[in-house]
Amino acid sequence: MQRLVFAFFFAVSLSLAPHASANQNDFERCRQVFANGEPPLIKKQDAQQLRALCFSAFAVLHSGQSRTPLYVAERLNRKTLQGAHEKRKDKFFADARLPRAERAELSDYKGSGYDRGHMAPAADMTTPESMAQSFSLANMVPQAPINNRNAWAGIEKSTRKYVMRATSDVYVISGPVFDGAPSTIGTNHVWVPTHLFKLVYDPSANKAWAHWIDNQDAAKVGKPISYTELVKRTGISFLPNFHGS
Repeated sequence: MQRLVFAFFFAVSLSLAPHASANQNDFERCRQVFANGEPPLIKKQDAQQLRALCFSAFAVLHSGQSRTPLYVAERLNRKTLQGAHEKRKDKFFADARLPRAERAELSDYKGSGYDRGHMAPAADMTTPESMAQSFSLANMVPQAPINNRNAWAGIEKSTRKYVMRATSDVYVISGPVFDGAPSTIGTNHVWVPTHLFKLVYDPSANKAWAHWIDNQDAAKVGKPISYTELVKRTGISFLPNFHGS
């Protein structure tokens, strides 16, 4: 059965429009983080539940239903990573741009047994501003702690190593996947992902692949899956103009 990112698709009785971005103008201030300036194409959901957030070094499409990102997009290259020497701040915060009814709070994670797992990693950030912004809970999902600190951290590190070898910009999109009725944490019922993905796209080499991993402490990093397989599993066209596999 095809997995759908945000299994809220199973419960929402909204009419679904043909593929469309949440709003073509939502990411106007940060289209540079998307390949060809084109955000992913998704089946249109309740416009009040999906909110585009621009940060200085990444962009978030946030779901008010799961109270997590749907995806987080970055543009990386050798030059940016060579400047990524900012000291990690660890000052997590609830994002005030989101309505209280649609966002996670620090209290939701406290005592939950889950890490606040970055989708755009702090280690990718090159300025004090972007480092601070990366600790927004809009950039976080509840993540199994050993998974976050070991397997997922390894995926992040291997992605940076690839970017350092690439000849130009590399586009990275990360996000959670929810199968079935998700478990939740906190009084705001933040959804806990069953899986996580990280898509890597190198336009200069016309290559795209994705890491796919269970959100469990015992999960191991496996062989990357193809872009086509990621789209099949999630129902999202992350790279509208990519014609490879």
